[in-house]
Amino acid sequence: MRVLVTGGAGYIGSHTVLTLLERGDDVIVVDNFANSSPVSLERVAGIAGRAARLHTVDVADEDALDAVFTEEKPDAVIHFAGLKAVGESVAEPLRYYRENLGSTFSLLSVMQRHDVRTLVFSSSATVYGDHQNAPYREDGGFLDAANPYGQTKVMIERILTDLAQADPTWRIALLRYFNPIGAHRSGLIGEDPRGVPNNLAPYVAQVAVGRLAEVGVFGDDYATADGTGERDYIHVVDLAEGHVAALEHLRAHAGVRAWNLGTGRATSVLELIAAFERASGRPIPHRVLPRRDGDLAQAWADTTRAEDELGWRAQRGIAEMAEDAWRWQSGNPQGYETAR
Repeated sequence: MRVLVTGGAGYIGSHTVLTLLERGDDVIVVDNFANSSPVSLERVAGIAGRAARLHTVDVADEDALDAVFTEEKPDAVIHFAGLKAVGESVAEPLRYYRENLGSTFSLLSVMQRHDVRTLVFSSSATVYGDHQNAPYREDGGFLDAANPYGQTKVMIERILTDLAQADPTWRIALLRYFNPIGAHRSGLIGEDPRGVPNNLAPYVAQVAVGRLAEVGVFGDDYATADGTGERDYIHVVDLAEGHVAALEHLRAHAGVRAWNLGTGRATSVLELIAAFERASGRPIPHRVLPRRDGDLAQAWADTTRAEDELGWRAQRGIAEMAEDAWRWQSGNPQGYETAR
């Protein structure tokens, strides 16, 4: 299959590109490197023994994207491109709505023009907001995220649902991720956030490697086993394999469908820190701070639908996630800048 991947140089994108290459697909990457590095794709090519074809294009540039489709003639698209920092979205909501929605409109217009109607969309568990109790189910109720980033995912899911209902030839997967962590077992590609990490796992890894001083634990008085918040962490390679499973499902199924991609298990903040301590062999300083507004005590996925319909289940546990993340971070203490 000839698959075009937007945002394919990013964290989840690069692991998915590698998974596609390893199974023999013809892969085209479109990325403007606003929050990623071309080094990731160089390393993917080294691991896979062959490269994806790269077009340095902003997905929101409809004319440039149209030229890519004319040249490459993809069969399907996996759409990762977009801004993704929750805190930044609260500070800059207009930018998030403009870029995440605008780039998606551009992509869908070009896909329609070129009669490409198979799409896997990178959504998020943030679409559930606080309207469900864990475990979250795809059909569990109203979607209403608590921040502009999550709201862009809710809106795009609505747009894609309306599109598939208006034109039944579309084949669309909405993949709602929980908390991706880890790295490829080679240690060559992994998560490389710009600036101070927004997510817990890369923050913990950077404390372990000495880039940051300590981990802030926001609240230790939740109604959980150890008082700290619990989340569903999923290995990024399992997540990449979930995209391939969704792509295969769409070969035989038209319409639009949402699936959770998680493990179905919750890990607390302190448990995650302990896993990184074991993986690194180092103590990781941490300090309890007051709760943050909007944080939930618990969030994890009901993965029954993905298991039953996609034949997919996460295979890697929290120890392997921490070990692979540490292998990446210790070998690349400054992320991809280490290679420069």
